[in-house]
Amino acid sequence: MKVDVNDNILSLIDKTPNLIMSGIAQRVKQRRLEKGWTQKMLAAKAGLSLPSYRRFESSGEISVRSLVMLAFALDMIDEFETLFSSKTYQSIDDIVKSEQTKQRKRGHKNE
Repeated sequence: MKVDVNDNILSLIDKTPNLIMSGIAQRVKQRRLEKGWTQKMLAAKAGLSLPSYRRFESSGEISVRSLVMLAFALDMIDEFETLFSSKTYQSIDDIVKSEQTKQRKRGHKNE
C-alpha cells in the first residue's frame, strides 16, 4: 500500500477527512433516530437506495448530492447554507483592510 505524505500529515491532527465524514454520518443517524425513522424510511424520503444509506451510516461515504438530499429529508438544509461562508484571514492586516472596506462611503451629491 502506497503511503501519501498528506496521509502522514493528517494522522498528526485530530480531524481527518475520515473522522469528519464518520462524525457527519453519526449526527445524521442521531437525527434519524430522534425522528423515530428507520434507515429504510430516511433513505426513501431522501431518494436514496437503502444500501447507499447503510453504507453512509457505517463508513461516512456519500456523494455531496446525496448528503444534501438527506439534509432536505431531515429538514436540516440550513446547515449547508453556512458551509464555507466564513471568511478567513491570513493576517491582522487583512482584517484591518476588510473593516476599512465595510465603512460606508458617501454617495455623489445631486446636482
